[in-house]
Amino acid sequence: MKISVKAPAKINLFLDVLHKRADGYHEVEMIMTTVDLADRIELTELEDNKIEVDVSEGYVPSDERNLAYQAALKLKQRFQIKKGVSIYISKKIPVAAGLAGGSSDAAATLKGLNQLWRLNLSTEELAAIGSEIGSDVSFCVYGGTALATGRGEIIQQIASPPPCWVILAKPPIGVSTAEVYRRLQVEPSKRQDVNQVVQAIESGSYNEICQRLHNVLEDVTLKLHPEVAYIKESMKKFGADGVLMSGSGPTVFGLVEKESRMQRVYNGLKGFCEHVYAVRLISHPNLIKDGQK
Repeated sequence: MKISVKAPAKINLFLDVLHKRADGYHEVEMIMTTVDLADRIELTELEDNKIEVDVSEGYVPSDERNLAYQAALKLKQRFQIKKGVSIYISKKIPVAAGLAGGSSDAAATLKGLNQLWRLNLSTEELAAIGSEIGSDVSFCVYGGTALATGRGEIIQQIASPPPCWVILAKPPIGVSTAEVYRRLQVEPSKRQDVNQVVQAIESGSYNEICQRLHNVLEDVTLKLHPEVAYIKESMKKFGADGVLMSGSGPTVFGLVEKESRMQRVYNGLKGFCEHVYAVRLISHPNLIKDGQK
């Protein structure tokens, strides 16, 4: 039996860090939403009691470092599954990009194996298991748009933002999330109100969402990697309505309402940046407000 599952990327419309916790993690407030750039996970049941991982891109680990492998191992151990699984990951999401590609692969693996092994676990149960693998995995299990708190594993789903284009641009570098958090100086005076962003999304105010985009990690990454700052300024210059770095970077995204302007931003960035994508937000079917499609 074989199951195929989409693993979409996420962007952060809002990311604030409140403080460092006793367990070494940081307490965060984030608003994340999924976009239509996705890896594809193919799961094939094996009679042998083993986990195999094959990835379309050779630079992605295919051993126990891979989060999809860890997801399968968690389920096997917790539910004493004696069969094995072959996991094939067709990569489209850039690696180490601030787009939660690995976390989304793990979430898709959890959801697919829940079907393949007939575990009948709820979304909440899968998200709780995902939180043991990585802070973004819980959100990726749910998808759509959500407010994430704690270290990122406490998920409250909210309405989808108004439909728009999302331009993603990643410079040819990787960023260490651990390094960015290590260098971050938490300044309470610079905190932003996440509830204002939630209200802007709930009311469907595209302009207000663009004005309130916020990522406290930007200052750290932009100082470490000037090319990220250059992409951000270029996106603004080409006419994106709202521009922000996603996660710890280095990917920068721009929100664009009109298709003609999307083409202008996309073409301008392609002139000097290899990894540029024009995608749509993915609306959550159960949480679409009246008047949104």
